[in-house]
Amino acid sequence: MKLRFGLFALAITASAAAADTPVNLTLSGGNPGGLWSLLGAGIDRAARMENANSVVTYQATGGGFANIALLSQSRTDLGLVHDAEVQIALAGEEPFTAPVTNMRAIGYMYNWAPMHFFLNRQIAEQYGITSLDDIATSGAPLRIGINRPGNITANVALGMMEAAGATAALIEGNGGQIVRAGANDQADLLRDGRIDMVTNGVFVLHSSFRAIDENNEVVLLTIPSEAATAAAETFGLTQFVIPGGSYRFQPDDIDTLALGAMLVTHEDTSEEQIYELTRALLSQIDEVRAVHSSMAALDRALFASQELLPYHPGAERALREAGLLQ
Repeated sequence: MKLRFGLFALAITASAAAADTPVNLTLSGGNPGGLWSLLGAGIDRAARMENANSVVTYQATGGGFANIALLSQSRTDLGLVHDAEVQIALAGEEPFTAPVTNMRAIGYMYNWAPMHFFLNRQIAEQYGITSLDDIATSGAPLRIGINRPGNITANVALGMMEAAGATAALIEGNGGQIVRAGANDQADLLRDGRIDMVTNGVFVLHSSFRAIDENNEVVLLTIPSEAATAAAETFGLTQFVIPGGSYRFQPDDIDTLALGAMLVTHEDTSEEQIYELTRALLSQIDEVRAVHSSMAALDRALFASQELLPYHPGAERALREAGLLQ
């Protein structure tokens, strides 16, 4: 009887010690001051709320592609990545030279960053362009802003346009141009009349989109379902509806595709560390939601909804214990 009690007490002690294990991990995110750096702060706070000795150290990088490269070499513990970037990495497509197979999921952070295609209203009316596939038949010499190489929204924008028949070759053949510029630069170029169209994938009514809507006469192009379906398969994206009335000259709902962000790790990261982190994120999810108003829709069900990657064993254990995985 005493032996049984002793073993029971030992099990309780071991369990308590495991529950008290502090998290000490490095998280690779994006540019300082951006949403991903805020998410990094929220993830760190969630870990500290569970254990005051925990720390998630944020390191700024060039973004999701850079983070996947670091994870593939086990040079970081955690990374924020777009779901479309994961799809590209799994296929071993550019910028990767071979499939990246060691990534493991912890959870989804958001999946509501829809692709927007804003076109100068006068040009849209002149050439009868209301949909992305109208570009291919309009003959319009459009100067189209596409994000810089290495930014996933550039890949997605070009992929969606190509699926709608608006290839770069066709645009240039019509006398148009693909102009590479970041989101803020695109807004300035549109305002100054140096481009006709802006493409990007961030949240509805994001500050950059509000500036475009308020300072320019633009329409939001619709996306043909065939092009959306083809691009969704290519990039692993989800369907999304931009509600009608979100922007001044957008009376109707717009069906498009949305980028999402995932928190991932690699297969060699400590199971106990990832378990403790995942458990902390689930119990302290309000700390992550609080980093920005755009994160208000994050909940435990969404966190456990990704299907692109196998879960890390530590994350899977925490999600199963929380009843979020079968």
